[in-house]
Amino acid sequence: MKLIAAFLFCACIVTPPAHAEDSTLEQLHDWPHWRGPEANGAAPKADPPVNWDQNKNIKWKAPLMGRGSSTPIVWGDRVFLTTAIKTDRVADAADLPKPDPRFEKKTAAPNNYYQFVVLCFDRKTGELRWKRTATEQVPHEGHHPTHSYAAGSPTTDGKYLYVSFGSRGTYCYDLDGNLQWQRDLGRLNTRLGWGEAVTPVLHGDSLLLNWDQEADSALICLDPKTGKSKWKTDRDDKTSWNTPLVVDHKGKKQIIVNGTKRIRGYDFETGKELWQCGGMTVNAIPSIVAAGDVVYCMSGYNGAMACAIPLDATGDITDSDKALWRHDQGTPYVPSPLLVGDRLWFTKANEAFLTVLDIKTGKPVIDRERLPGMSSFYASPVAAAGRIYLVGRDGTTLVLKQADKLEILTKNALDDPMDASPAVVGKQLFLRGEKFLYCIEAD
Repeated sequence: MKLIAAFLFCACIVTPPAHAEDSTLEQLHDWPHWRGPEANGAAPKADPPVNWDQNKNIKWKAPLMGRGSSTPIVWGDRVFLTTAIKTDRVADAADLPKPDPRFEKKTAAPNNYYQFVVLCFDRKTGELRWKRTATEQVPHEGHHPTHSYAAGSPTTDGKYLYVSFGSRGTYCYDLDGNLQWQRDLGRLNTRLGWGEAVTPVLHGDSLLLNWDQEADSALICLDPKTGKSKWKTDRDDKTSWNTPLVVDHKGKKQIIVNGTKRIRGYDFETGKELWQCGGMTVNAIPSIVAAGDVVYCMSGYNGAMACAIPLDATGDITDSDKALWRHDQGTPYVPSPLLVGDRLWFTKANEAFLTVLDIKTGKPVIDRERLPGMSSFYASPVAAAGRIYLVGRDGTTLVLKQADKLEILTKNALDDPMDASPAVVGKQLFLRGEKFLYCIEAD
């Protein structure tokens, strides 16, 4: 789904998702991962439009088939996206996936086959360059009415494209759509059958997958060249929909994963747990961000919690004073926070109330201030050129000045509901609606 700052300083470097070291600079001009080149929602080299509507500054819009809430990613002259297309093919009773009786479900599994599809668009024209059906299967569970079967975003290093449809498989293509490998990692059984959102994270010679579910949760590391397993670490946690974050700290890499029971840090090479911290709410959807030698973690369903954890933590720090600060008001449910400079930007639950925290103190500089004319958010905010872009579920985008008080620059409406997070590259803003993929660029 799913769905989500410049923080290269001090003893820790937050590392962009990358396969080759020489591609890091190039990635600053692309959007290779659902949270951008620095995995935090910021586009340091971009300057997209401030104004648009149905008839203004729309460079192109491409009709979308099927349904999905994954974020588009951009590399060079290509835009990649995933979708799931319901077919008219109905499965015979004997071919329907058997439900696992251990798990309560509030959704009904479909009887129809779905095509799980990867799309590549031409960035200049919006024309469909290629379409690949990764697999055609009947899902074993349903999903939340606002969710989809294509919520995990792709990722790329500029050479290969990595896509996970969770229970329907993980796939590697070259950028021309030629399948390199595929891997079936088994089923996920999500909380109440609300659905999946597995976004791969590529770093060096490792491809990471958060495999959280109601039983047998794990953090999985694959070889991106072959899809073969490098290691797997069991996680004592329930379903989450967040994406792992890789950071460099004092010459060693850590993988940070949010969770309902615990936020955890793992050794990048082995998957060994290094530290853990409790205190999150149920349904840990927001992905973690980092600055310096500190990670910032949030959740916001049936409660609120944000905390700052130093990367030199060891063991269980839940009840210690090791956390630098905690904040228990106005944190996001579905959207991930934006980190830009020394400020954390986020909205309350899925509602239109904005908070901005000072990352050093955890104190609000803007505290749950109402965003006028907006109703709710699933998309995560992004930042570019001193501006903050907040995409509402009704297709309206609020553009704010990056400042310590609420300063609204523009409000731009498109007649297309939007749950996917935006992507920002160069002079362009990419928005995925239910009906169209939009490339917004000033005339």
